Amino acid sequence: MKILSIDTSSNICSVSILEDENVILEKQNNDMKTHSQKLMPLVDELFNETKLKLKDIDLFACCVGPGSFTGIRIGVSTIKAFADVTGLPVVGVTSLEGLAYNLKRNGYICSVIDAKNDNVYYGLFEFNNNEYKIVGELKLDNINSVLDTINKYKNIIFVGDGAITHKEKILSKIENPEFVEEIENLQTSVSIARIALDEYKKGNAIKSEGLFPIYLRKSQAERALEGEK
Repeated sequence: MKILSIDTSSNICSVSILEDENVILEKQNNDMKTHSQKLMPLVDELFNETKLKLKDIDLFACCVGPGSFTGIRIGVSTIKAFADVTGLPVVGVTSLEGLAYNLKRNGYICSVIDAKNDNVYYGLFEFNNNEYKIVGELKLDNINSVLDTINKYKNIIFVGDGAITHKEKILSKIENPEFVEEIENLQTSVSIARIALDEYKKGNAIKSEGLFPIYLRKSQAERALEGEK
């Protein structure tokens, strides 16, 4: 099964094509251009270099957030368009799941994405025998509240840019935390594709009209408007 996967939820624009779990080609761009400028050229490069066409794809995968509001909308809209044209199934995957899946190590994994002002998007996952489950909910919260909530768990592996930003606080509140290599903290379309394949095999793929972004908080414009009111 060939999977076209997109992740535009962070500063990195990542696109890839996989054959089942094997990466055929991945492309990334972080040159500070907006995702609207760089996404489709990267997709074109993927198809040109792999000699594949849209009709060769069997499944579409997309990161639905949380993360950059604009980036998420661009990625979701692009995948929805591809799915509409082809009639193929799609799987939406959260950025927090994707980060946890970078590791695929047995035990507790906490994905943490920096949301500024000591706030983070986070999710706690338990991996066992190549299966993962969410412990609790995916949330936006203050980093101190997050650590107070999860400090009953031992030997947690932390992943994501929020784990780097708040490393000292994590060390002070969590018993025996583990931190990963820098590359594993990056959000990538490859992990999104591999999760999508798992979900497809479980019968959880959907049609394009069922794909929606997950923000976990209101946009800056909405918050500003509420502040004015």
